Amino acid sequence: MGLLAFLQRLFWGAPPRESSMVGRGTAGAPFGDPLSRDNSLSGPATSGQVLYKSRRGVFQNPASNRYAPHGDRTGRGQVVEQSPYRFARRDLPSGGFIDLTGDHRPDVLNQYGLPLLRTPDDLARWLSIPLPRLAWLIGRFDDNHRPQSESESHYHFHWIKKKSGGFRLIEAPKSQLKQIQLQILRGILDRLVPHPAVHGFVPGRSIRSNAAPHVGQAWVLKLDLTNFYPSVSFNRVVAIFRSLGYCREVAIWLGRLTTSAIPSSLNSPDRRMATVWPYLRRHLPQGAPTSPALANLSAFGLDVRLQGLAGAYGLRYTRYADDLTLSGPQRAVAALREIIPFAGWIVRQERFHLNKAKRRVLRRYQQQSVTGLVVNDQLGVPRAEFDRLKAILTNCLRHGPASQNREAHPAFAAHLLGRIGHLASVNPGRGVKLRSLYQQIDWNR
Repeated sequence: MGLLAFLQRLFWGAPPRESSMVGRGTAGAPFGDPLSRDNSLSGPATSGQVLYKSRRGVFQNPASNRYAPHGDRTGRGQVVEQSPYRFARRDLPSGGFIDLTGDHRPDVLNQYGLPLLRTPDDLARWLSIPLPRLAWLIGRFDDNHRPQSESESHYHFHWIKKKSGGFRLIEAPKSQLKQIQLQILRGILDRLVPHPAVHGFVPGRSIRSNAAPHVGQAWVLKLDLTNFYPSVSFNRVVAIFRSLGYCREVAIWLGRLTTSAIPSSLNSPDRRMATVWPYLRRHLPQGAPTSPALANLSAFGLDVRLQGLAGAYGLRYTRYADDLTLSGPQRAVAALREIIPFAGWIVRQERFHLNKAKRRVLRRYQQQSVTGLVVNDQLGVPRAEFDRLKAILTNCLRHGPASQNREAHPAFAAHLLGRIGHLASVNPGRGVKLRSLYQQIDWNR
């Protein structure tokens, strides 16, 4: 079984039998063609309700079909008298130890080319760190399960203001933990192939590849996931590592190394509990090198189901981090009244949340932008962005660079050159004009 099929089974469950997929369409088209029915998409509300009921079973992921790791399916482990490995957990009722290595799957690990790690000792040797030090990094000796202060944490915390209002917490791992996370990223996570619709933080893909499928479409539906990283809990991360073949014990240690629990003393700048609330449970930290890959894997089920929804309606679907985009032809406009509720239902089923304030439906007569690029007729940078950058370069030429460096960038010239390079990668002609202005600037003024 390939990685794609394996992860589909993990998040999507066993594929339905052919007979259960044949609905109101023809035998050769299990879903039928929802766009070819005579006025059914623009008819009364009752037709939409019937369609919703007939399609619901296709897009849902019943708990009975979800993947359960082989071996010990309860996750309780086997109670033994002697400690099976260092730092094994105690079973208080019996006084023995709990062996959580029974569901180790070397065949699956070998299939993906992942390191064979069965015990915490194996993990420590692979990371080239003493086991007691590794246990300290995961908080194995901390009964409170979270640091009491920022100085006790293995992360640096920094609040940044969102453009839409409110604050976002950046959690940057300290040097030793960061090196460990980089090894987990290179040795494990980078070997896994994300869903084809994902373009964020994937080598060879970019905002350009994310926007390209939506060029020339009659309408573009933009959805935004709120608190994307904090929505991925510690349990979901452990489940990801277990699905790759690691036993529960190693998966727990890997999960603790790649998630964060904020200190009890941490407050937000606005002193509002609602700002801190999404970060209270152990979660993926925004700022850790492993978080983008783990977030993409945790959203694999979401991508599979939204891709299935798009395919059923003849649409196109992509995701860049927390930005979801669906687009389609004019004949599918009437189906938006079904597609939008379906998409929201799928997002909730996959334990994410939509930011309803950022939902947009962009028509042809509007500027259709996807991840910052215009997609109406061809890929391009918004004219306002080009004009803004051109004005900055012109003023640098006339009045000196210092007059335009209002945000005090330490490397302002490199910053502007990067913005020019981004624009030139999408529109080479405009990039030539901006580079010409850039080369005329006296950076010593």
